[in-house]
Amino acid sequence: MNAQSETLQPDGCPHPVGPSPRRQTRGVDIVWNGASVRVGGGAPVVVQSMTNTDTVDAIATAIQVKELAQAGSELVRITVNTPEAAAAVPAIREQLDRMGVSVPLVGDFHYNGHRLLTQFPECAQALSKYRINPGNMGGGQRRDDNFARMIDVACQHDKAVRIGVNWGSLDHELMARMMDENNRRPQPWEASAVMRDALVVSALSNAARAEELGLPGNKIILSCKVSHVQDLIAVYQDLAARCDYPLHLGLTEAGMGSKGIVASTAALAVLLQQGIGDTIRISLTPEPGGDRAREVIVAQEILQTMGLRAFTPMVVACPGCGRTSSTFFQELADSIQSFLREQMPVWKSRYPGVETMNVAVMGCVVNGPGESRHADIGISLPGTGEVPAAPVYIDGERTVTLKGDTIAAEFQQIVQTYVEKRYGAPSSHNNGAA
Repeated sequence: MNAQSETLQPDGCPHPVGPSPRRQTRGVDIVWNGASVRVGGGAPVVVQSMTNTDTVDAIATAIQVKELAQAGSELVRITVNTPEAAAAVPAIREQLDRMGVSVPLVGDFHYNGHRLLTQFPECAQALSKYRINPGNMGGGQRRDDNFARMIDVACQHDKAVRIGVNWGSLDHELMARMMDENNRRPQPWEASAVMRDALVVSALSNAARAEELGLPGNKIILSCKVSHVQDLIAVYQDLAARCDYPLHLGLTEAGMGSKGIVASTAALAVLLQQGIGDTIRISLTPEPGGDRAREVIVAQEILQTMGLRAFTPMVVACPGCGRTSSTFFQELADSIQSFLREQMPVWKSRYPGVETMNVAVMGCVVNGPGESRHADIGISLPGTGEVPAAPVYIDGERTVTLKGDTIAAEFQQIVQTYVEKRYGAPSSHNNGAA
């Protein structure tokens, strides 16, 4: 879905439409129990997320991992910050295996990861990937030794590693040295430019060190996280130009609600459009009691609306105006969208290709019939003062007109029937005819 197409512009010249070709990278396989998720190497962009449970509570953490995986997270990261958390990791993995959840687990380590991975070998084995932040591993020789211990464990257990540099915990010694070098330039850079360069240098130098210590290059993923959109774009453009490691994209501390969604989308869309990025996470601050899986849905919708992947049928709906004083079309659009997402765990295996389906739920006759014809299946509801009838369009053709109080239920059944007929196996159609 990421191939460029061409269209003729007014000047008669063809211009590419769609994302740039994906950046060529090494492929990193994240493996658990025979299942594998590939990051980079031409694989589709991978969606991942992170739990916010106390890892020590193995049952609660396993339940949230399952929920995130069911929502579409292909990798799930968990915090491993204490001996108790490290000791709980094997139990979390065992619980997931009993529930039939094969999603790989990523361990998030910071200040004491070198100790936890060596003191708890069962934890090191149960995880499929380690996230290492070199800026939180001490200074000088101690930092080098701690980093080497974590890489040694990864080599022993044949695990992938994400070297994740963060501007909130950048190596102070590196930053000071690069600031001194900058001050000696005839025309010094701005401090923000030095910081961005330091992030890239830190990621690349630590990756090179990991390879020197014996970690294969196809076990390394890099990230350079910042919380400002323009900084993130600039850092990743530089990083992508200077290596062929797969890159993990994400705006750190993106924020809550619409701000977090907009900021993350603004940054990641630019990079993805340029072919940069192999796995993404949308770091949303959840509302109290909010659904953690929302960040997974946002990540999927970014990729799907850009034409990079397809996860669930997309619903096109008009924003409403003075012609649509009734909220019926809004309620129908919401119920259809929820219905489609709820069905996908079953549909994705039973009806291959259904994730590419487009559904239109329109509120009046202005754009309703046209949008409905462009969709695979669509309905054009009557607006204020219009005839109380709702024509349904399938594959561009008007097929039936719904009326009365059962429009929502009837349209949902029409969608279900359409999915079964269009995406079901031919053999099942034949059996049904018999």
